[in-house]
Amino acid sequence: MSKVKTGLDLLAAGPPGWMRKSNLGLLANQASVGRGYHHAVSIIDQVLPGRLKKLFGPQHGYAGEKQDNMIESAHAVEAATGRPIYSLYGPVRRPDPDMLAGLDALLIDLVDVGTRVYTFAQTMAGCLEAAAEVGLKTVILDRPNPIGGLEVEGNILKPECASFVGMFPLPMRHGLTLGELALFMSRHLPRAPEIEIIKAEGWPRNMYFSQTGLAWVYPSPNMPTPETAWVYPGQVIWEGTNVSEGRGTTRPFHLCGAPFINPRTLKEELDLLDLPGVFFRSVCFEPTFHKHQGRVCGGVEIHPLDQRSFKPYFTSLTLLEVLLRMYPEYMAWREPPYEYELERRPIDLILGDAVLRIGLEKGVSVKDLERSWQADLKIFMAEREKCLIY
Repeated sequence: MSKVKTGLDLLAAGPPGWMRKSNLGLLANQASVGRGYHHAVSIIDQVLPGRLKKLFGPQHGYAGEKQDNMIESAHAVEAATGRPIYSLYGPVRRPDPDMLAGLDALLIDLVDVGTRVYTFAQTMAGCLEAAAEVGLKTVILDRPNPIGGLEVEGNILKPECASFVGMFPLPMRHGLTLGELALFMSRHLPRAPEIEIIKAEGWPRNMYFSQTGLAWVYPSPNMPTPETAWVYPGQVIWEGTNVSEGRGTTRPFHLCGAPFINPRTLKEELDLLDLPGVFFRSVCFEPTFHKHQGRVCGGVEIHPLDQRSFKPYFTSLTLLEVLLRMYPEYMAWREPPYEYELERRPIDLILGDAVLRIGLEKGVSVKDLERSWQADLKIFMAEREKCLIY
């Protein structure tokens, strides 16, 4: 029996009375499941028959079928009911007034992974903003942050680096649930949205996903396990480089490498640093698609050993620091486009501050960079405190 009940589970047990006479929309994907792996749509149709009118899907599609970034989804129709399914990762990335017309509330039930660059949070922000503009209530069916609600790590996003992989002044690992993120975002939107949060029950902030008893369904194709979410706040930085982040393998984000890397030498360099809570295993892998498709890459597989001490962002930035030092003639930043940005460097958008990239290019140590962002992080922590609901 699950120790934790999600917002969807609580809705299934007894929806608010006002919903019984309301027309509802739902932003969800294939991972939006409750107990017994029943999908949110079937649960809502059972407890609120006839009230769910429209569906919305984030990046990777409502069914989670799109493999990579910048692969758009088209609008569709649910075959069994004729309900429209609006794609919010295509020509539009937020609902327009016609999509919201006739609704009394928009429900959001998405699995977030606690990392600033995960685009589901930006999709939610677009929904909050669009709903506020037409006077529509937004209801967050909240879920635990799978990588915990205590640990926070990283520099704060600068406004000049705002994009679809980060719109708000958040660190890379923010330690918030999606509901708490909605409250944080509402403080930065031009018009305050009406938000109702159906809180998860039984989740203390120090609980990780493996302790919740909840079922894991991959929220995006390259987030196959809860363990992937652990390394993602750091390993996502490879999307801004010519190093493979393991797409096209069975261990995305755990693996990283490139054809020019000697895995044994790299591991030796990393072992000298004695980074906390992690083991680096030297590997060779051959991606079946994406970067370096069909070529053997040398690199490492990241194995977190201790959830409390492992610092994913610091770890991967340090790995980047080492590779820039070892292979200066081969390492390169990825060129745009990246997540609908056609001019700015992807690495700057991912890191959230071009100063970090410039510092790394100049040989500034990650330890020094980490010290440089502590003042901004302290300011964030004070604002974050006002948004905590657990």
